[in-house]
Amino acid sequence: MNYFLTLTIILFIYMSLWFITSLIAKRNDIADIAWGLGFVLMSWTSMFITQNFGAKNILVATLITLWGVRLAYHIYSRNKGKSEDFRYKQWREDWGKYFLIRSYLQVYMLQGFFLFLIILPVLIMNQNNTAPLTLLNFIGIIIWIIGFLFEAIGDAQLSSFIKDKNNKGKLIETGLWKYTRHPNYFGEVTLWWGIWLIATSTINDLPGIIGPITITFLILKVSGIPLLEKKLEKHPDFNDYAKRVSIFFPMPPKN
Repeated sequence: MNYFLTLTIILFIYMSLWFITSLIAKRNDIADIAWGLGFVLMSWTSMFITQNFGAKNILVATLITLWGVRLAYHIYSRNKGKSEDFRYKQWREDWGKYFLIRSYLQVYMLQGFFLFLIILPVLIMNQNNTAPLTLLNFIGIIIWIIGFLFEAIGDAQLSSFIKDKNNKGKLIETGLWKYTRHPNYFGEVTLWWGIWLIATSTINDLPGIIGPITITFLILKVSGIPLLEKKLEKHPDFNDYAKRVSIFFPMPPKN
């Protein structure tokens, strides 16, 4: 069977199982847990299908596993014991009688589609015989580390901030959040550009650039920053806060 078709079928089954799980759990925000783990599944599965176990292939799969498992655990811990995430709760109300079909198509299948696009540089790399690590690849590793640290540290700082009852009703402006309103999103975009640079060896790998472009577009224009900014805008201090703190790229805060 065709390599990419096989992976598509596997991803389709994976997302469908998570949809069924969401019906049992009665919450669609478990799709966020499925997100990171889906990349782990696709990266290792594609490598086993091609039997391409080069050092670079294993390195990329390991980096994605570190990212995906950490993200899934973070989201699970954040949501445990709480009601459904506000975004999914709003969609549940808006979709009404079409909730089931729209959840399946617009949450799980659409997420699977974007997941496939983002993981594409890894799938292409695993399909090809990869060359030894180059200077460009090592630059990619450094970029991935920067992105991973921004996301992981940013998430940890936000969790700590929220747990402190003295911060109730306040906007976080400490740690990495002093330099960007979304350090975790900046980190995620950055690390996927790093993955693309690591995975790229020859001109045949270049089409994989669609991966980092997709995640950048989604976070900057669709489901990441725009949705969260819309929620933050309701805060009375948001306008002054937005003038001081960069929306995405880390920058020194303005007075």
